[in-house]
Amino acid sequence: MKTEDIALFHRIVETGSLVEAADILNLPKSTLSRRLQTLENELKVKLFHRQSRTMTLTASGNHFYIKTTKMLATLEQTMSELTGQESEVSGHLRILIFPIPELIWITHIIFDFMDQNPEITVEIIVSAEPQNMIRNNIDLAFMLEDAFNENEMVARHIFNEKVHFFASPKYIENTAIPITIDELPNHNSILFRYPNGRVFNKVPFEEGKILSLKGNLCVNNPETCLEATLMGRGISMIPLHFAQESINNGKLEMLFKEVGPYELKYFLVYPSRRFISLASQRFIDFMMNKLNEYKHHNISIKSSPLEAQEPNQ
Repeated sequence: MKTEDIALFHRIVETGSLVEAADILNLPKSTLSRRLQTLENELKVKLFHRQSRTMTLTASGNHFYIKTTKMLATLEQTMSELTGQESEVSGHLRILIFPIPELIWITHIIFDFMDQNPEITVEIIVSAEPQNMIRNNIDLAFMLEDAFNENEMVARHIFNEKVHFFASPKYIENTAIPITIDELPNHNSILFRYPNGRVFNKVPFEEGKILSLKGNLCVNNPETCLEATLMGRGISMIPLHFAQESINNGKLEMLFKEVGPYELKYFLVYPSRRFISLASQRFIDFMMNKLNEYKHHNISIKSSPLEAQEPNQ
């Protein structure tokens, strides 16, 4: 019985379909079907109830899935311990990145990791849409807080982003500029929707105060939010460095400068119900080490890692 065939079985379980599993794994459906049949023959049990478009686990299949999940996790951990951190690692990583201002910085980190591990292949998926990480065979994701279910994910905090309120001169010309944050509910705000479907329309401030915003436009992409703000569609909350160029050229104005910024938290997350591959673990360690290096040398993560290879030199 091949461990790889057991891993393929897990992908079929998690997608619920041979066709979807084959597409994600980039394998012919016939190959996947044949290897599943081989596994069932070796086990002498039926693992799935096969229907026209979906596949559901039998009682035996469900038991096998639960038991082998722990087994695969133990195997990966053992391989990591035996090979050591200096050995070459191979495999394929599917990495989801929410379209945040640090997208390019994260991408450069991934490229750096690939250069140091030439046997690794990577697929980068940039999306603001909800993604089922297990079903879509996504190994790792960079997500905003509140954009994922903490009960189903392991989350490693990586950095914070300071967010302020902004409006364009065009918007300010057409309405009375709000003087205090208490006036915000009387203005049109550009709302933001997280990948999990939640709309960010309640903003916490100091002393436990929560401000409810309303507006006629909701977006799920930072670039769209910035463009809508520049065109005077309303007041928005945007990361400071993301809006800095527009502030410098007079196209945006920061509101409520006396109020402390709201800080968004970004996390590196991965499914808690799936074993973590050796390649994933190595990348997690690589990313956390990079962050520690930047903090130690007081380097902004807005800089490319390639520009900061030799800090303080």
